[in-house]
Amino acid sequence: MTNWNLLKLNKENVKKIFYLILCLALNSCFMFKENGIEVKIKNNSSEPITNVEFTTTERIEIIKVERIEPNESITEFLSMKINKSDGAYTLTFNRANGMKELSGGGYYTNGGSLDHWVDFEVENDTTIVKFDGPIY
Repeated sequence: MTNWNLLKLNKENVKKIFYLILCLALNSCFMFKENGIEVKIKNNSSEPITNVEFTTTERIEIIKVERIEPNESITEFLSMKINKSDGAYTLTFNRANGMKELSGGGYYTNGGSLDHWVDFEVENDTTIVKFDGPIY
């Protein structure tokens, strides 16, 4: 026969166990998140763009895409697990007329991304960049 008095599951202990399980569950969500940033590049121009590259100032990892047709987009994740310093992000590509475009922005610190994602929208005459804001 089990002695239920040994467990002492009173209201206060149940609350403590609940908060402990809640903290462990929330913490485990962040343990497996890889350091990096998701990038989406949408070609809203009337011509294809080629030799597309997205990277950081350190150029450790590079996302390379051969070609993005008009009205197409790609979404990739840039891993930053090896990055160690501060820097910014850079998108480079060639337009159909051969002109090389460079668009930069954002910021990371101590090798860690401050943003979860960045969207680039390539127009005929410009590139629009949108970062999500840091969550503190």
